[in-house]
Amino acid sequence: MCNRSFDDLTGTVFAGHHQPLSVWMLCLYFMGLNLSNRQIAAELEMSETQIHEMATTLRNGIVQQEGSIELSGTVECDEVYVIAGHKGHPNSVKKKDASPENAV
Repeated sequence: MCNRSFDDLTGTVFAGHHQPLSVWMLCLYFMGLNLSNRQIAAELEMSETQIHEMATTLRNGIVQQEGSIELSGTVECDEVYVIAGHKGHPNSVKKKDASPENAV
């Protein structure tokens, strides 16, 4: 026995904090929706200072968990082209077969 106390949050960014895990998850969810700290504070009925501390803790925890990836051997990569948007160019998103004579 190690004579130490631990729980399911030991060794995580949530350890040692007083907020319930559900509040942390909601904060993380709202961060993913790109809400401001002010908006998150209003939704969770907390102070902006508390939310700022939680958001900083979450961001730092995510960065700390990122491991370095080392590739070895033969590595293949396929090309992918994703169109991010056609803002200002509505004709570029029209279907090619959308001409009036092809209409049903």
